[in-house]
Parts: sequence; C-alpha cells; structure tokens
Amino acid sequence: MALNIQPLSDRVVIEPAPVETRTASGLYVPDTAKEKPQQGKVVAVGKGKKDHDMTVKVGDTVLYGKYSGTELKLEGSDYLIMREDDILAIV
Repeated sequence: MALNIQPLSDRVVIEPAPVETRTASGLYVPDTAKEKPQQGKVVAVGKGKKDHDMTVKVGDTVLYGKYSGTELKLEGSDYLIMREDDILAIV
C-alpha cells in the first residue's frame, strides 16, 4: 500500500495494529476500556538527518510508547507520525 505522504527528517509514519475488541474468553471490550495499541507497521520513512541514518524501513513492525506520536487520518485510515527516537524496538 503506497501512501501519498513523505515524512520529513527523522520522522516515521506508522499504521497502528488493530485494537482488540474481544477478550480471549469471548467477552466484548467496551470502547472506554480499550488500550491504545503500542505496536504497528511502518508505512513511510523520512530521509534522516545529516548525522543520523534511519534504522527502520517500510514494512518493519515496531513497538512504541503508549502516548508517542501524533495521530492523523489519511485516506480514510488512522496513522501515527513520530520521530524515530520514539520507537522502542523493531519486532
């Protein structure tokens, strides 16, 4: 899936993993009790800075902080845009 967005500098666009709507035992989780996802797939990567090469690449699955990044809606889908420093790990 190609997005019509190019992040600047060391920023990354991430598609968050879908939120669980049911528990393992089959109970539905209400909207007020749902956890924000902390895992997602990288869909766009900036070019990096002069002294900093980008570590992540498009297609990587990454872990990030619960309140990291800025939420945005693009082409009908929800995404997060954040600095590469906010990414904790590549899975």
